[in-house]
Amino acid sequence: MHTAAPTRYADAAFQARCGRSGLHLPKIALGLWHNFGSVDDPAVARAIALRAFDLGVTHFDLANNYGPVPGSAEETFGRILREDLGAYRDELIISTKAGYTMWPGPHGDFGSRKYLLASLDQSLKRMGIPYVDIFYSHRRDPHTPMEETMGAVATAVKSGKALYAGISNYNPADTARACALLRDLGTPCVVHQPKYSLFERTPEAGLLDVVEKEGLGCAIFSPLAQGLLTDRYLQGIPADARAGKAHGFLRPEQIDAAKLAKIRALGEIARERDQPLAAMALAWTLRDRRVTSAIIGASKVSQLEQCVAAARSAPFTSDELRRIDALTLG
Repeated sequence: MHTAAPTRYADAAFQARCGRSGLHLPKIALGLWHNFGSVDDPAVARAIALRAFDLGVTHFDLANNYGPVPGSAEETFGRILREDLGAYRDELIISTKAGYTMWPGPHGDFGSRKYLLASLDQSLKRMGIPYVDIFYSHRRDPHTPMEETMGAVATAVKSGKALYAGISNYNPADTARACALLRDLGTPCVVHQPKYSLFERTPEAGLLDVVEKEGLGCAIFSPLAQGLLTDRYLQGIPADARAGKAHGFLRPEQIDAAKLAKIRALGEIARERDQPLAAMALAWTLRDRRVTSAIIGASKVSQLEQCVAAARSAPFTSDELRRIDALTLG
């Protein structure tokens, strides 16, 4: 059993209130989308998770289909809980989601009541826990009434299998409607999880305003654009990088000359700030008061440590923000 560092809460500012709820999330959270599957080294996954907790990273974000194979990230994290972090369960925020393809047939995908509640039961079994802290509808189902999807999320909370309700990848209008439905059901939505980074600024077109109006927390994912907003790809594609893996979502064709030119220019701004590009990119997402937390992935402990340090970055000057906008907008 792991003995956690006594300094893990030394920086009180690292924990942020999630919207208007009583839930607090660390400014940097650990996502298990990558590097925790059955194809990955379990010793490395364990080292990353334990170091994260020692640094005050209390939120571990999963989904039913994280792997590969789907479900294996939850199994890996379940082992870490049993063998190392079980004594600290009440300090941890464990989240999972359902909404993308998990098993064959019409009830293994999207947002039906049957899929969401069956998936949650499977997730709890894989992790070996009686409840998760946050259960998300992972994406809007255009074919299922939102009343049914939100009703399933509410049931998860009322049954005690989840403590808080969340949504992910919902557009502004659907976010507002989901919040209204969950509020009427007595299980208010507390957090939205959208994709947001220097290269993905869609949430600025209304979503962040809705998040603020509804009193939600905002836990963003892919803040480093799956590693593009680092210096890893400037000299080609490393064999251990996401774009070099057959099961990765980042493909080599996404790293073209124009994108590399932007990354190098952003890297120059980061150097002027005396920090790595990854740290600057994370700090940029956290500069917006509507963003509660940035969920990062890490394949090495050193990457994790660099990301956590980014939460303590110096504020941006108006000139830095102007230069960043010139590179990333349009």
